Amino acid sequence: MRIAWKIEVPQWIILAGMFVAAGVAWPYAPDRIPVHWNINGQVDRYGGRFEGLFLMPLVALGIYALLLVLPRIDPGRANYARFRGAYNAIRIAILALFAVFEAAMQAWVWTGHTDIAVLAPLATGAMCVLFGAVLGKIRPNWFVGVRTPWTLSSKVSWVRTHRAGGWVLMAVGLATIVVTFLSARLAIWVLVGGLLCGSLALVFYSYLLWRQDPDKLPPAGTLPAD
Repeated sequence: MRIAWKIEVPQWIILAGMFVAAGVAWPYAPDRIPVHWNINGQVDRYGGRFEGLFLMPLVALGIYALLLVLPRIDPGRANYARFRGAYNAIRIAILALFAVFEAAMQAWVWTGHTDIAVLAPLATGAMCVLFGAVLGKIRPNWFVGVRTPWTLSSKVSWVRTHRAGGWVLMAVGLATIVVTFLSARLAIWVLVGGLLCGSLALVFYSYLLWRQDPDKLPPAGTLPAD
């Protein structure tokens, strides 16, 4: 995949904004900053200023670099051109999620409060909706999507499993967002439980589709040795 500047520049702006915000807050931040919250939204671990302010930007930078490189090292890299838009949407959404959590850290530094119990399920639910909207456009590759032995061995299984997976992700994401306004604590269970049950169902579904596909092939490298 060639580098598309109109896609990369917005991501650079997000990353730069995170680092700049962390640098600006550094002189004003306390020595101890919350870095982890429990399911009730209560702080259960504190870290130093570096961890509290720069951990999110650094992890986001690492993920950006990884996702930029993956299409170049994937044996199925030729397929990335067929779902370039979906892949770039996923990349931007992941960075945006990290930026939201960095903003939550910034809010705590400047105001002494951040409602992470509400923010986390809302942001994650929104990301699930976006992922679900583009999942059906993902084409066979070795790194992105629902990769089971059966989707990697059957084009029919891959396409139909990803279409179904898109609906699952959107349903879980929307349910999480709605429930958050009723009970943030319950929303976490909806998110985790929905993703777990949905993933198990998709794995089984991919197997059933694989069994019915007369054109299925074994994954590369799994044929008996001569």
